[in-house]
Amino acid sequence: MAARTAQLRDLIRDEDFEGARAVLSDLGPVDTAEEFGWLDSEEQAIAFRLLPKDRALGVFEYLDPPHQAELLQALRKDHVSELFAGLEADDQARLLDEMPAKVATRLLQGLPKSEYQEVASLLGYPQDSAGRLMIPMATVLDPEVTREEAMKKLQQRRADPNLKSLERSPIAVLPVTDRSRRLIGMVRLADLIEAPDGTPIKEILEPENHQVTAHVDQEIAARLMQEADLLALPVVDDENRLLGIITVDDAMEVLEAEATEDAFRSGGSEPLNEPYLSATVLTLAKKRGVWLIVLILAAFLTINVMEVFESTLEAVVVLSVFVPMVIGAGGNAGSQAASSVVRALAVAEVRPRDVLRVIWREVRVGLMLGLFLGAILFPIITIMYDPQVAITISITVVFICGWACVVGGVLPLAARKLGVDPAVFSTPVVSTLVDATGLIIYFTVAGIIMADQIAAATG
Repeated sequence: MAARTAQLRDLIRDEDFEGARAVLSDLGPVDTAEEFGWLDSEEQAIAFRLLPKDRALGVFEYLDPPHQAELLQALRKDHVSELFAGLEADDQARLLDEMPAKVATRLLQGLPKSEYQEVASLLGYPQDSAGRLMIPMATVLDPEVTREEAMKKLQQRRADPNLKSLERSPIAVLPVTDRSRRLIGMVRLADLIEAPDGTPIKEILEPENHQVTAHVDQEIAARLMQEADLLALPVVDDENRLLGIITVDDAMEVLEAEATEDAFRSGGSEPLNEPYLSATVLTLAKKRGVWLIVLILAAFLTINVMEVFESTLEAVVVLSVFVPMVIGAGGNAGSQAASSVVRALAVAEVRPRDVLRVIWREVRVGLMLGLFLGAILFPIITIMYDPQVAITISITVVFICGWACVVGGVLPLAARKLGVDPAVFSTPVVSTLVDATGLIIYFTVAGIIMADQIAAATG
């Protein structure tokens, strides 16, 4: 793939457009969209113009919204309007969120009145809500019609010249509503095709047990689809009237975006919200710098603890040798616990009210890990130094691991309760907090076990 990208880039730079067109012609829409992700905005615009018109929209549909926005800003205005108009309403709404306000307004005003109203209605929902993600559903089935009548309706829909090609594409699951558009159930297209002639829709519909309102968070809706193995999820209003459906491909994009966001925040950085190679150095520094400042200020806690126990360190210098090992063990154990709980929160395996169960579980896990590590360290440190130091380190590791696992398990739950992304309180924050508190545990244990050595050295 890297060689193909380099070849495509060289052909574009050499203005060998026929060669570049030949390379693109051998790729499917998905592969072409993936190649575009490796090109800069100017190269993307040139390559996109080389695509046949019937392929261009398909490729554009597979691009992520940040890449779509980047490409649109590099294309001619007439081409931009054409591409934007070819998208489904939910994709148009997501793309507008990525565009500068003036460009978004111009694109929205360029739509026909009916499409403008459709997209505007989606934009009226909160940005991360299910309403923004749904496809407004124009085609619904009546429970009283027969299988043939339903098929005829779908055929008429597919042949409708006023619908975009994407809207005429087959739908795997179709909603069934009453005359007030209240949702009754869903019919799978496969069941509709296989049903005998004359079968009423009400006999093959599946009563809808899974649905969400338009203001539900997108991630909750996407997780529901994943857990229930749904191809489509109905979106309804407060009176159970159908507003639209969320398709499985859109749900997968939401889950991918959430996983990406958690990965950034778990590493102590803000999400980029744009392609990495398109982001400026200044942007990257800003996204990472905020957390570095917070964490370096938090590190003053560790410095203050070291100052408090300075006399202990001067009395038993060997204790300083093991400081990195002790706080490292605690930080790693806490980060592991935090990662587990963040993941469990994401897939709804735990909730903030489960905090006591999480504490009880994590304290046992932490103590078990500490005992395991302590058993390994004790003979090694005994041989290298003396048994008293070995006992101090081994006991400290047991307590620090237990404490770190509790901290790592509780902080994400507290974050969720406060309405903050739990991933924020993952690896960097937990490690920094455990470093400071772990040193207190370390020097307290040392002060008890090595009291005679400390007294002799300071006396």
